[in-house]
Amino acid sequence: MESKMDLGTAAYSQVDEVVKTNQRLLQQLNTQEHSVAEIRQLVSQITNERIDDSTEIRLPFRTDFGRNLHIGKDVFINSGAMFVDLGGIYLGDHVLIGPNVTIASVSHRMEPQERRHLNLKSVYIHQNAWLGANVTVTPGVVIGENAVVAAGAVVTRNVPKNTVVAGVPARVVKKIRD
Repeated sequence: MESKMDLGTAAYSQVDEVVKTNQRLLQQLNTQEHSVAEIRQLVSQITNERIDDSTEIRLPFRTDFGRNLHIGKDVFINSGAMFVDLGGIYLGDHVLIGPNVTIASVSHRMEPQERRHLNLKSVYIHQNAWLGANVTVTPGVVIGENAVVAAGAVVTRNVPKNTVVAGVPARVVKKIRD
């Protein structure tokens, strides 16, 4: 999905209210000791969706909005992951997210007079995909089922299912056999 959001609008003000609430929850999440169940419960509050008991999230966990982050079952999110989710981020079941991964669904406009306005493009990470350490995924990208994104890659285009991509920008380096 692709849309736009302009600074100073009612919609932007509503986003700001959610951000204020979630920043307090994120501070609590990332600065105190929590059990695995408490982490899931706090992330559930941030996303406004129940996080399945099979999902594991390592701290620190970061998001700029939270309500447009959708996490499937049996997902593993390693420490330091950053989700820029205002445009929507969808993590399928059995997804692995490495440490310090950044997934962005938001960008700014190129025109200098409109630079603070936002372009929103959803990101989809399909079932059983694996994103290695320090991967960056840009707005609008779809990562296919069973795909692997090598550590340090910057993903600017869709990744086909059952492939391995690597590099900056990420390129297919091999196919994965079933």
